[in-house]
Amino acid sequence: MKRILPLIAFLLILSCKEEKKKEEIVDAKVQMSNEPKQWLTFEGKSDGKNIVLISGDEEYRSEEALPQLAKILSKHHGFNCTVLFAQEETKPGMVNANYLKNIPGLEALESADLMVIFTRFRALPDNQMKYIDDYLKSGKPVMGIRTATHAFNFDKDSDSKYTQYGNYYEGDIEEWHGGFGRLVLGEKWINHHGHHKHQSTKGIIAEGAEATGIVNGIEDGDVWGASDVYGVRLPLVGDAQPIILGKVMNRKGEYDETDIFFGMKPTDDEPATINNDGLKLNDPMMPVTWVKSYQLPGGDKGKAFTTTVGAANDMLIEGTRRLLVNGIFWLLDFEVPEKAKVDLVGDYKPTKFEFRKDEYWPDKKLMIESLQ
Repeated sequence: MKRILPLIAFLLILSCKEEKKKEEIVDAKVQMSNEPKQWLTFEGKSDGKNIVLISGDEEYRSEEALPQLAKILSKHHGFNCTVLFAQEETKPGMVNANYLKNIPGLEALESADLMVIFTRFRALPDNQMKYIDDYLKSGKPVMGIRTATHAFNFDKDSDSKYTQYGNYYEGDIEEWHGGFGRLVLGEKWINHHGHHKHQSTKGIIAEGAEATGIVNGIEDGDVWGASDVYGVRLPLVGDAQPIILGKVMNRKGEYDETDIFFGMKPTDDEPATINNDGLKLNDPMMPVTWVKSYQLPGGDKGKAFTTTVGAANDMLIEGTRRLLVNGIFWLLDFEVPEKAKVDLVGDYKPTKFEFRKDEYWPDKKLMIESLQ
């Protein structure tokens, strides 16, 4: 009996410790649930592919566009989507598109089947860049939207291990000249080919694009964007294949600063001819969507889909949404639907593209959870 009592006491103490540990775990989960969301998740099918969508640009409202794209992909097509956002370390869960140095949640790329990136001139810390670098070295597919051609930028005196990703990189690693945009997506930032906020982009299907399936359910003019055509260098690099060409269109109505499209309309039917510098705008037309292979030095080969349309207000256009969804299917080696379902999900009211002052974001207090 004397030997049994200490054993019983020991077992009771052990049981109490286990119960306390369980309580601590529960308390931790409750605490975590009370913290503001630093990213969003949209569940599709249990066996669906995992897509990580990375927002973070100062102008084209990627923080609005990518949650809507994720909703379309999850609800209509069963993909599991995680959307990441730029935010200050001291204000987690609050969007600050002007803050260049922090996008939490990039570890989700470790289990991602596809990366969608829509950032502009970011200078992320090494512990975050490593997830992007590892992902790309694995040769997994990547979609770049609009400003992703100049997704990163590092100061010349930066001590980052990833300065080669910067748009203006011209250092010792020749393959990286032009940064992430040039090496992975096929072009870096060059210029505005059309007149910004005054000329729109009308999509024309490029010769041979039908064979890819990416233009299934799309006709000339279905892809449209108030965001103007970006300039690229022709011919495109390597094995890049144009999918959509951007015809620069003049605005027929008056300029309207308050309008979501600045007074431009998809029905505008006057092609532009020459810009203020005497440059011919539609002879030739610039590609605004193309596909290519990519390979980082020391990494595996993968494929990329790049489009320079896709601002938040461009997402109001059915043909533009279908182009992005078709591109997702192509990147994942799925058969592209004849006419993919791309209906908007929820109450989507994007704001116009524009730069906003640094104080705008702390004053706005746009919480990530409100974009769910």
